[in-house]
Amino acid sequence: MDIEKLNKIKDEYSKIIQKKRIMVCSGTGCTSSKSDVLLKNIQDKLEKDGIKNITAHKTGCFGFCAKGPIVVIDPDEIFYELVKPEDANDIVEAVINNKVVERLLVKENEKYVEKWHKLNFYSKQERIALKNCGKINPEKIEEYIALDGYQALYKALHMSRDEVIDVILNSGIRGRGGAGFPTGKKWKFAKEAKGDVKYVCCNADEGDPGAFMDRSILEGDPNAVLEAMAIAGYAIGAKQGYIYVRAEYPIAVKRLNIAIEQAKKLGLLGKNIFGKKFDFNIELRLGAGAFVCGEETALMNSIEGKRGEPRPRPPFPAVKGLFGKPTLLNNVETYANIPNIILKGANWYKSIGTKTSTGTKVFALGGNITNVGLVEVPMGTTLREIVYDIGGGIPEGKKFKAAQMGGPSGGCVPAKYLDVPIDYDSLNEIGAMMGSGGLIVMDDSKCMVDIAKFFLEFTVDESCGKCPPCRIGTKRMLEILTRITEGKGKDGDIEKLERLASNIKKASLCGLGQTAPNPVLSTLKYFRDEYEAHIYHKKCPAGVCKALTQVHIDEEKCKKCGICAKNCPVGAIEGQVGKVTFKINQDKCIKCGVCITKCPFKAISK
Repeated sequence: MDIEKLNKIKDEYSKIIQKKRIMVCSGTGCTSSKSDVLLKNIQDKLEKDGIKNITAHKTGCFGFCAKGPIVVIDPDEIFYELVKPEDANDIVEAVINNKVVERLLVKENEKYVEKWHKLNFYSKQERIALKNCGKINPEKIEEYIALDGYQALYKALHMSRDEVIDVILNSGIRGRGGAGFPTGKKWKFAKEAKGDVKYVCCNADEGDPGAFMDRSILEGDPNAVLEAMAIAGYAIGAKQGYIYVRAEYPIAVKRLNIAIEQAKKLGLLGKNIFGKKFDFNIELRLGAGAFVCGEETALMNSIEGKRGEPRPRPPFPAVKGLFGKPTLLNNVETYANIPNIILKGANWYKSIGTKTSTGTKVFALGGNITNVGLVEVPMGTTLREIVYDIGGGIPEGKKFKAAQMGGPSGGCVPAKYLDVPIDYDSLNEIGAMMGSGGLIVMDDSKCMVDIAKFFLEFTVDESCGKCPPCRIGTKRMLEILTRITEGKGKDGDIEKLERLASNIKKASLCGLGQTAPNPVLSTLKYFRDEYEAHIYHKKCPAGVCKALTQVHIDEEKCKKCGICAKNCPVGAIEGQVGKVTFKINQDKCIKCGVCITKCPFKAISK
């Protein structure tokens, strides 16, 4: 491959992707809702009608997952939501006649919106890591090349290794995998480490509950990661890269394999890339879904075929990592930013975000939110803007209570911090963390003690068991939390939780154990009254913890109809139709809530 050939492909496919195209989301979410069937139906319709000037293609995640399956008509940017396979004919007919299928458009403020960039969901986003997702067919490397793909690698290979690292350093980009360590420093350490053999690794073992940022990038733009890893390989002096991706991501794995083979065929991976004396290859390694393998040394152990357990540090991976050699490891989102930084420069990247947190951040927005999906916003954007402007607010008229940021390793951000800018330092100050980008929104129906218990259950289950503070300490914390939610909490339990949390954070071997207490500590800090209500008043204010909840029938509202008694699965409701007001036997009641949902007069509540 030489630059002339690359530019020839770019020119040819730039024209192709500007033609009328029907782009069907083929990410995991939309595929699960039959978008693959929809795409085939559209292609069959085009073929049947002999349409040659309009084509239909698969593409990556558009991000607006609440509206999937999604279809976008390019280059007109017409956005269709909740599309079904049987809508294929109407879509094709509309494209042929330069019309729109109004019933498939998104409706905002009682008006249909045609263009995707005019939707509120996208209005405050700035897509860098996600810039190609939804715009190209991820299984055709030529379409990536058409949008400046591999130009950054060519540019980097005509710079010195130190110059490449200086650009990354000066951009201020920090690792998007959780800790936020300066990426340029990590590259510099790996470059300066002594060793004839070095490795570049990509952490695609995304394990946080509710997180799907890395998966979506790999499904929608795999070549961006390959190009970035090749740039990193040149910068530190490595010839081999490994992508550690969880086996539960079959679409991502498939598209990575396709991208690697296509890049090799074009000479963009392999020997003497762009005619330079630089060789670089990439291989995949599949993970079995262990959360602890998201930790860099556990990940490297797993690649080596060993049990996925963390290693003591120092030595750090930049000095002694994979197979005992100097190793650079970044996550998918970090790599996805690199080609843009090399092409556009450090100053461009620094102009986005804040002084200490440059660029953008991708969040997987989920939970009690209207617009579930993937969003990319400049660092410094407030939580309020994400939840209300992009996320569309809390459904069913409920109030925002908290947002869990950073997954099991993060903390809960309460409503009083809705206007705090989201960046590494601001989140650390309020006891939360950026993490990899999971953002779970919770409304006022949630019990924060139960939430803390949920995340601790996850970390207890995912602990590798190597070090006692994590293996035993988190188990003891979970036992206390379970006791509290079962109405058996005792005076002093809160203090025990705090002491255990402090010791676990100080003594655990790796990041999993060191951050495992964070959900408990943050909920204790901001929702201590809920813990006290559970322990001292034997009451769950949110009515979530069954052992602390009683279901009551309002005598004034009760119409003595007996509907509740007929639907009670355990016969806990007693009374006489038309004569005696019904009452609930609390000893029999299992708090299932069936009677509440079945009562037409809203006479039953917790």
